[in-house]
Amino acid sequence: MTTRSASVPLASAVPLSAVQFTWIVLLVSVATIAGAWAFELIGGLAPCPLCLQQRWAYYTAIPLLLLALIWLHGGGRARLARLALGLSALAMLAGAAVAVYHTGIEWQWWAGPGGCTGDLLAGNSGSVLPDLKAARVIRCDEAPWRLFGISLAGYNALISLNIAAGAAFGALKIR
Repeated sequence: MTTRSASVPLASAVPLSAVQFTWIVLLVSVATIAGAWAFELIGGLAPCPLCLQQRWAYYTAIPLLLLALIWLHGGGRARLARLALGLSALAMLAGAAVAVYHTGIEWQWWAGPGGCTGDLLAGNSGSVLPDLKAARVIRCDEAPWRLFGISLAGYNALISLNIAAGAAFGALKIR
């Protein structure tokens, strides 16, 4: 019976190829952003400014992941595929940081930006059009939906970290 040595890097101990990692990361990314759109368009949960900002990571990572797949299948472009996966991982880490920040605002651990946690019109003395007073501001400090006590921002932080790890592992798998 053979056992793996403790010195074997984790990326090589996982039996998936770089292409498989990239496909998994791409599919999870697409499913996550599709889920966010479904909550918005079908479920009627309007996103706050921080929710929208968290999506930027997906809008960056998905095209990079597609490029990585093209370069992996095209052969001879391993360095470009590794770069695309690495940049995807960094984008998703940035998205996870925004999601953690947003989660902290929802739990009142710290204050959020004034544009989505307070009254934008407070202190204005008629200088803003009356229609703006009727505008609905989506607050960042109120989680409109939770499952098992975790908000959508909290789930996004967990998912984004896993996507970043998958993209990094995929990059490490490229030879």
